[in-house]
Amino acid sequence: MSLWRGESVLLRGFQASDWEYFQRFEENSEDARSVYRVVPPRSAEGHRRETEELAAKPVDEEEFALAVESLSGKETVGAISTFGVDRRAGHFRYGVAIDRAHRHRGYATEAVGIVLDYMFLERRFHKCVAEVYAFNRTSLAFHGRLGFVREGLLREHEFFRGARQDVVVLGLLAAEHRHGGGPG
Repeated sequence: MSLWRGESVLLRGFQASDWEYFQRFEENSEDARSVYRVVPPRSAEGHRRETEELAAKPVDEEEFALAVESLSGKETVGAISTFGVDRRAGHFRYGVAIDRAHRHRGYATEAVGIVLDYMFLERRFHKCVAEVYAFNRTSLAFHGRLGFVREGLLREHEFFRGARQDVVVLGLLAAEHRHGGGPG
């Protein structure tokens, strides 16, 4: 059994062939905005090259980006990453994105659970921090179901769609995490 395999998803390193997932995700402005920001259109070749570089990047045990693959369809349905690692303080940040066509199937819940298990149980981190746009009620509810606690509000912290946007800061301590993202 692998820590990276759940009941419905497998987390794996990106492959050069995953470029189509990135292109599809980026073409939907609402999806791109909900995760990061809207960027100008790129060519298929640009997506291919960037994904090839990501696939060839050496593995970092604490700051990484992984593909979320559905076990039923054997296709890339999303991505999850860790970043902002502070080893001294014992915390990290993460982000997850699931393609619109594959949402509400439990993929994000399982993928996040697997990453939290790894970071808390294998890497000995104490806390995970997430930042969510205040208007994104779906993501706020999702994080609440995972046990994240609202810790603060960054007022007018981001700018897009012609307006300043608030960002909610959420935190989850290792002791609060309900383990079981994967069979381990």
